[in-house]
Amino acid sequence: MKIKREPMGSYQTNCYIVTVEGKDFIIDPGVGATPWVMQNVTNPVAILNTHGHFDHVWSNQELKEKLHIPLYTPKDDVFLLQNSSWMPGLPPSFPDVEVEGDAEFDFEGVKVKFRHFPGHCPGCSTIEIGDVMFSGDFIFERSIGRTDFPYSDPEAMKESLKKFSKLDYDKTVFPGHGDSTTIAAEQQNAPYWINML
Repeated sequence: MKIKREPMGSYQTNCYIVTVEGKDFIIDPGVGATPWVMQNVTNPVAILNTHGHFDHVWSNQELKEKLHIPLYTPKDDVFLLQNSSWMPGLPPSFPDVEVEGDAEFDFEGVKVKFRHFPGHCPGCSTIEIGDVMFSGDFIFERSIGRTDFPYSDPEAMKESLKKFSKLDYDKTVFPGHGDSTTIAAEQQNAPYWINML
């Protein structure tokens, strides 16, 4: 597996290109991501969204049309892709697959697992490929996603953190902002955040 990361836009939102068995998966193409993605893919197969916030999905439709590949977005966040109250200029995008809850997809032998962790927003999810988790804005290094935004839900975040704490394996975590961490490291921090919410 090869992972390329580039922070995009004023929020420095991490866009990832994950290459597994010659297949390129584009995760969270944010503001201005298209030129970088086009220069760094050779066999793109899918665009994957961890959630629907504008800084993670800005370049969805442009890349989908340029690369002729499907877009996978958590179902509960699809409404954010066409109507962003924060960012009226958001280019609308239209998923080919609306991912429901925890779901796994098989791309000719490469398995991609979405795991639903609502709280930051209704559809907030992580994406697991091999021994790596892409956590979007659910979990960061020593932090969690904000729960004071429109459509955020602190109680849902508590339940998501409890669910996360029960994962019985460790993987490297690549978040939507900032540096990488691990599941095990952030499981140690989860009780603090549960108590703070």
